[in-house]
Amino acid sequence: MDKVKIGVFGGGRGISMVEFCTTYKEAELTAICDMDDGVLEECRRFLKKHGGVGNVKLVKTFEELLECPVDAVVLANYAFEHAPYAIRCLDAGKHVLSDISPVQCLAEAVQLVEAVERSGKVYAFGENCCYFPGVMEMRRRFRSGKYGKFLYGEGEYVHDCAKIWPEITRGERDHWRNKMYATYYCTHSIGPILYITGERPKRVVGYELLPSPRLTALGYLKGTAGIEMIETESGGVIRSLHGDLHKYGLWYSVYGTEGMAETDRKGDTYRTVNEWIDEELNCCQPGQSIEDANKMQETHGGADYYEMHYFIDRILGKDDGGQMIDVYSALDMFLPGLLAYKSVFLGNLPVDVPDFRKKEERDKYRNDTFCVDPKVGGAMCVPSYSKGNPDIPDSVYEKVREMWLEKKRQKEKE
Repeated sequence: MDKVKIGVFGGGRGISMVEFCTTYKEAELTAICDMDDGVLEECRRFLKKHGGVGNVKLVKTFEELLECPVDAVVLANYAFEHAPYAIRCLDAGKHVLSDISPVQCLAEAVQLVEAVERSGKVYAFGENCCYFPGVMEMRRRFRSGKYGKFLYGEGEYVHDCAKIWPEITRGERDHWRNKMYATYYCTHSIGPILYITGERPKRVVGYELLPSPRLTALGYLKGTAGIEMIETESGGVIRSLHGDLHKYGLWYSVYGTEGMAETDRKGDTYRTVNEWIDEELNCCQPGQSIEDANKMQETHGGADYYEMHYFIDRILGKDDGGQMIDVYSALDMFLPGLLAYKSVFLGNLPVDVPDFRKKEERDKYRNDTFCVDPKVGGAMCVPSYSKGNPDIPDSVYEKVREMWLEKKRQKEKE
């Protein structure tokens, strides 16, 4: 195989993966699927701007996408729905790159792992925060032994989404973003620390912050932010914070027995690394290790390039240096957030994080559907806010939808 034929499921979030395929010589964009005609039209315009639509098929259903001659599917659809579509792709003989998040519940995690194992296909997790240049440089330095044995790490992904809420939810009451719980969107904060250190979570304690009235007024159900305190198998500790607090920030730090390193809080948070060895500060800004990643700087600082690059490398049988995030590591990054929410319901007691590399561990959770989605959770479904979902009238969602439509009309006039 000289080129990997790619299908993208979800043309909104998936546009950066579409962009990747227009420049990468070993990837061939074959199809884009989205249920929204407007999104498909935007994809068509993007492709014309970047060399023409060519033979790329634009389809509206997943069934049509699977009928296209694709080797691999990028799942950029609604986050709650990645697992069932990933399983269908794997069972159809397609490689899969899944965007955030991999599953909704432990039962889905069992099903996903076993679909990957029986298919023999490549499953990659698109946790792009792991591929910021600064994070990759911290990984390189940590794994060289420069900081010694892991002791403690912190990851923060703080993103006040209030201003973009109409655009990303369109006033849909049942949109996954309106239903997610405080500790759900955890992989942007937990993932990079695990990626840098190679640690595996052992148990977790979860905390849920109070809801914010300004966010509830836009249709949020959840607490404003979530916190996970994680003990790792080696005895280290990780603090993870993520949610809609009053700022935007990505920040990662790791402490070892021989030194520590952190990304910049206020400067170039994607690239700058500050490290202390024997109390001596060293600052560095690593360059992109792959020149073409600079072409995608507007898309998460070039990180989307890397998740696709290592995915393609693995499919083609190349040595990716262990950079691709496989299904087991994906669950290591996500399950602490899910189980932290269980911890909240238990009064913040510790909850063990299973290792799904082990079949005997998986067997314990085959019927565990604890989540906030009634379609999946059934009798184990819980509210998105642990003390009960706030009562939000339809008028709130109607107002948010009108805000989105007005912005869309203005954009069309430009």
